[in-house]
This record gives sequence, C-alpha cells and structure tokens, in this order.
Amino acid sequence: MLFAMEVAEVAARAAGENFPVGSILFPRRLRPHIRALYCYARLVDELGDAYPGDRLAALDELEHEVGLVYCGTPTWPVLRNVQPTVREFDLPREPFARLIEANRMDQRVSSYETWGDLKEYCVHSADPCGRLVLGVLRRLDDEELVAASDDVCTGLQLVNFLQDVPRDLELGRVYVPAEDRRRFGDPELDRPSGALTALLRFEADRASRLLSAADLLRDRIGGRLGRAVALFGRGGLAALDSLEAAGWDLFTQRPRPSRARLAREAAVVLVR
Repeated sequence: MLFAMEVAEVAARAAGENFPVGSILFPRRLRPHIRALYCYARLVDELGDAYPGDRLAALDELEHEVGLVYCGTPTWPVLRNVQPTVREFDLPREPFARLIEANRMDQRVSSYETWGDLKEYCVHSADPCGRLVLGVLRRLDDEELVAASDDVCTGLQLVNFLQDVPRDLELGRVYVPAEDRRRFGDPELDRPSGALTALLRFEADRASRLLSAADLLRDRIGGRLGRAVALFGRGGLAALDSLEAAGWDLFTQRPRPSRARLAREAAVVLVR
C-alpha cells in the first residue's frame, strides 16, 4: 500500500480551496457524499504533486483501488469512504479514471502550447469533479447541464492556475498557454511585471466567461440545489477579485478570498 491517506488528512490539506465553497448549501443528507468525492479528488492530486516516491506507480495502485470500489472492497480509507456514494448514486467510473489520467499527464507534460491543449487537460483534471456532483444530484443525463458544469469546473481550474503560478513553477509546470505568453511578450513568470499582469488579466477574463455558466446551472436545477451548485462559480469569481485586489502580486502570498468573503457569497446566494 503506497499512499493510503486518512480521510481527515486529505480534507485538512484541502481546506480553503474553491471546490468546497458551495457544499454548505447542499442538503445535509448530501453533504457527506460531496465531501467524499472531494476527498477523492484531493487524494489524486496529492499523489500527482506530493508523493515522494514513484508517482506513476502510486497512481496505478490508486486505479486498482478504484476498480475495487466497483467490484470488491478497497483498502485505502478515502476509497472506502467514497464507495457508499458510488453505490447509492450509481456513479460512473469514467470521472474517477479521468482524474487519475490528469495526474499522469502532469508527470509527462510540463507546459501547453495552446488554449485547446490546456482545455483538454482540464477535461481530465477539472470537469470530472462537476460531473460527479451532477451524479449525486441525479442529473448526469442532461447534456446541457453537463456542458455548463464542464465550463464552470474548467473556469475554477484556470483560477487555481492563476493563484498557483509560483507553486507550479517550483513543480516544473506552466499552465499558461505558450501562445498566450508570446502574445504578451513572453514575460518571466517568476517575477512581477506589467506584461505579466496583462497576461494574467487576459487569462482571468477567460476564466470569468467560463464561470458565468454557473447561472445556467442555477436556473436549470433550480431551488436550493441550483443555488448550491452556482456558488461554486461565485467562489471562483471571488478568487479572481482577490487577485485583482492584490494587484496580481502572486509572489508575496497566494491571493485568495477570505472566509468572510466566501461566507458573504453564500449568504447572498441563499437569500436570492
């Protein structure tokens, strides 16, 4: 067993990130399922980013554990925790597998030439999270909802890329497309500059447009559940606001919205 992290440990490492922002508005009966899925997503990222040994071997072992979720009894705590959710909502295996493949890509690919290339990465690294949430809501058969969810999740992924440019550089990765970097004079990514700020704002505008699909999710799903799902998008927009408020300074600290700001967003969505 390579990396059988406890559920609580994975959840603690993920505190303050954008994905769980909307979970407080989900009905109480669904919250454990949302948390179980999120812990799985974080575990995959931990293996791809932080495991000190053979990461590809660890991801292979995780894939085996996912197989046991569907046909057997997994041994890793996070997988045992998610198995009841998979069974209750008959969740497909593909989103779990895509997240693993995204982290395999991280071991092979260090940068992306075009937005289309990066978007294909997000198809694996981000979009499965939203699809699993829709599975818990039993709405995976609605193609329009799935497409909107994919947009929001890709937008959230882009926000994380913007927040984490220095961290990703330390990992040997660049998630800003090379064609966009050239458009703004190919600025250095490890120091502030006017050109870098312009580049980051360009990428933030793309993320903001994708996050706007949260409105469709809110309206089509409706009610409290629709507002809960839409809050994911609002959390991403709040993170973009924090970047702007910090003057796009990624190097002093990681800009992100405060807990108070996220609580206000939740309150606004709940009242509406």
